[in-house]
Amino acid sequence: MPERLDNVRSINVPERSDSVPEPSASVLPRFRLGDLDAFESLFREHRRSIYGWILRIVRDPAAAEDLTVETFWRIHRAHARFESARPFEPWARCIATHAALDWLRACRPESELTDQDVAGLPSMPVPDPGIAAEVRLKTSQAFARLPPGLRIAATLAVVEEQPHKDIAAALGISVGAVKLRVFRAIRLLRKDLLEQGIRP
Repeated sequence: MPERLDNVRSINVPERSDSVPEPSASVLPRFRLGDLDAFESLFREHRRSIYGWILRIVRDPAAAEDLTVETFWRIHRAHARFESARPFEPWARCIATHAALDWLRACRPESELTDQDVAGLPSMPVPDPGIAAEVRLKTSQAFARLPPGLRIAATLAVVEEQPHKDIAAALGISVGAVKLRVFRAIRLLRKDLLEQGIRP
C-alpha cells in the first residue's frame, strides 16, 4: 500500500491547514488517471457525506465508519472506471450503498436491537408508554427481518425520506424499482406485525 494512503484508513484524517480542498471538477480527471493527491482530496471533500449516507442505511455508527473506509478503498480501486464528466457524489453513493448492502447481507437479521435502534423509529402517540415501547420494538425487529435490498430501499425512502431518484441512483436501479421495493417492504412489515398481533 502506498505510504500516502495510510492516512485514508481513518475517517478522522486531519485537514491540512496549508491547503484548501480543490473543487471536484478539477480533481476528477486526475483521479480517473490514478492520481493519489486527487483521491485524497476527494476523500477529504466527500467522506462526511458518504459516512452520513451509509449511517442512514446501516444505523450503526461503528459499522458506518468501517464501511466508509471500505467504500473509499473500493472507489480507489475503481478509479479507472469513473467517468470524469459525471458527478462524483452519486457514483460514490452507489459504491457506498453496495458496501452497506454487503454488510447487511453478512449480518444476522435476528441480531439484538439496541435501545438506540428502537428510539430512532418514529411512533404514533399511544396512551400507554409500555405498549408504545413494545410496538416500537416489534416494528424494529420486523424491519430487521426484511431482506437487505428491501430494507435499504424502505430505510432510505420511509425512515430517512430520501427522494426516490437519489435512492435509485445509489442502488443502480430505476425509480419504479425503488417504489416497488418500498411497496414490498411495507407489505412484508404489515404481514409480520399482524402475525405478532399488532395492527398497523
